Amino acid sequence: MLSGRRLDLLDPSPFDVEIEDIAHGLSRVARWNGQTSGEWAYSVAQHSVLVERIAGLLDRDLAQRWRLATLLHDAAEYVIGDMITPFKSVIGPDYKTVEAALMRAVHLRVGLPAELPPAIAKLIKRADRVAAYLEAIQLAGFATREARGFFGAPKVGNDIRIEAMSPNEAKQRYIDRFRLLGGTAIC
Repeated sequence: MLSGRRLDLLDPSPFDVEIEDIAHGLSRVARWNGQTSGEWAYSVAQHSVLVERIAGLLDRDLAQRWRLATLLHDAAEYVIGDMITPFKSVIGPDYKTVEAALMRAVHLRVGLPAELPPAIAKLIKRADRVAAYLEAIQLAGFATREARGFFGAPKVGNDIRIEAMSPNEAKQRYIDRFRLLGGTAIC
């Protein structure tokens, strides 16, 4: 990592996780395999900030720590990249094992439980699907009907407008949101 940390992918330690590395990596990983409109690729960092915002719309009383967990929901992708779900299935269970180990290390590094409560994981999935719908119709060339078929019709967030930003701007917004939500490294 740019921070100088070395991360063991098979046994990641929370001590080797740095938010700056996460934000930097995610700001340079393209969602939708880079197949989006705009001057810049739409990054996982920008997507993560969007998902956290949507989770707050879905649950207006969502505790700050769970909003932080939502912001970090794709944090493992700073190391392993973003792959579409069907491809993850083709790779098999080893992908999920590595991803889960990375997420446990990230969660522990910032003071979250290694495993999120099922209700929080479900809320994050719902927010992620709303974000995917918005991204699909605004950035990835989907017709509204097609996006509804894949992701469902969202009940919140339809007024949110998305425009891809530069990696440096996405990185800074991710770090700013992390800090606003009280994110700190506690190990």
